[in-house]
Amino acid sequence: MKIALLGAESTGKSQLALKLSARLQQSGLRVHRVDEYLREWCDIENRTPTQAEQHHIAQTQMARVLATPAGAVVIADTTPLMTAVYSQMVFDDHSLDVCALQQQALFDITLLMGLDLAWVSDGLQRVGAHVREPVDQKIRQLLAQANLTYQVVYGTGEQRLENALFCIACQAPHLAKQLERPEPPLRWSGPCESCGDGDCEHRLFSSLVKG
Repeated sequence: MKIALLGAESTGKSQLALKLSARLQQSGLRVHRVDEYLREWCDIENRTPTQAEQHHIAQTQMARVLATPAGAVVIADTTPLMTAVYSQMVFDDHSLDVCALQQQALFDITLLMGLDLAWVSDGLQRVGAHVREPVDQKIRQLLAQANLTYQVVYGTGEQRLENALFCIACQAPHLAKQLERPEPPLRWSGPCESCGDGDCEHRLFSSLVKG
């Protein structure tokens, strides 16, 4: 099983990847975490990639996902879809879109990070809080374009982890018992600020796009 974590900068992808890995391992699952290659690349090169280097970033990220051990639950801290989104934002380049969507379809579960966390400066690849909403919108537009299912994860601290686990159990009911999760309700009944129900957001976002 492959789980993708998507989201704009400073939305907690890396932190959630670490916490999810630990919790799933505690549940007896074999887990392999794939960290963000872009961060590693920027640390080595001490700069952000050029337009011509974006393809390499995307393909290296996916190659590491596909190289994971058979039978493991893979948690990917970003996917080529994020590289495609930033190629659009920074270079007005859509050439990575098609391949990124094809690769995104290989993931069993896609979790999109909500924008409820405060922006924090961290590394060369971060631009600023002002880009988070446009990036979030482009992620949703690409996923909708390919009719790819995703769920949105909100909450701070442990609540964000619990909401992510709820989303995983919704998408993979066979894991619910092993994760010690209750059977997911037909609809999420919690407050919006801690909601993990992406279906609700799908309806809202779709209506906004149509409007």
